[in-house]
Amino acid sequence: MTTTTRVDTATTTSVRAEPGRAFVTTTTALAGAIMLAAGVWALAAPGSFADFANFPASVHFVHDAGAFQLGIGATLLLALAWYDALAVTLAGFLVGNTAHAVNHAVDLDLGGHGWEEPAGLALLSLLVTAALVVRLRQLGWVVGEVTATTVPALSRFVRQKTVLLTSYRRDGTPVGAPVSMAVEGDHGFVRSPAEGWKVRRMRHNPIVEVAPCTARGTPTGPAIRAHARRLGGAEADHAARLLARKHPFLQGVEVPLVHRLLRARTGGTAHFELVPLEPSAPR
Repeated sequence: MTTTTRVDTATTTSVRAEPGRAFVTTTTALAGAIMLAAGVWALAAPGSFADFANFPASVHFVHDAGAFQLGIGATLLLALAWYDALAVTLAGFLVGNTAHAVNHAVDLDLGGHGWEEPAGLALLSLLVTAALVVRLRQLGWVVGEVTATTVPALSRFVRQKTVLLTSYRRDGTPVGAPVSMAVEGDHGFVRSPAEGWKVRRMRHNPIVEVAPCTARGTPTGPAIRAHARRLGGAEADHAARLLARKHPFLQGVEVPLVHRLLRARTGGTAHFELVPLEPSAPR
């Protein structure tokens, strides 16, 4: 498979450059921001919000309206980054219901039925939190978009949050580091600071091992061997997009920002394609 074919195929199947995507994303972000702003306004300044809406000022009513708007706004914005409908719904409801519970506790002097209402709402938020945690565990704590693999060896890495990437020093000593990996087709993608030791080791010896692991790098399953190839141009951009879509905050915001801020010392970002090797392939 040539480089050009691989990039073109990935663009049509994984990047989802469907017509209207930018419009839908922009509209959703705008609506979410408006709802969040309206919710904060109603909660922080209910009198001002009631005057703007031209309704009689009922502090508790406006507070509750603000809570519901917070929930709607959070749901809209989460939907831009999270690709699981159930997780988005649970998280959005959790935001709105928790704000609703706080409102009932703060506004006890304005009416209601005492602490029963805020306590009941708080209990519901706890139950939803538990359900959200269970759902995120089912997703492997990967809330972004994942792509399919055509290689059985990579199937367990599709929703794996962190992998242990082991590269080798010149004397053959293995050195492991936890990284994020996005899987697509018959290969995976990882990134690293361009002047980091991992990149130097893979430049000298492109044979690596990849194993599922915890955030701290403790392996949780067997490793596979792979060949690492550094990417550039359109291929590197494609790898960056897949990593960002699988990990919207970590690889879409945090890591690129850190690499950019430390560019003078780390040399920016290097992207690699990892292709699994047969077990009998030489190291």
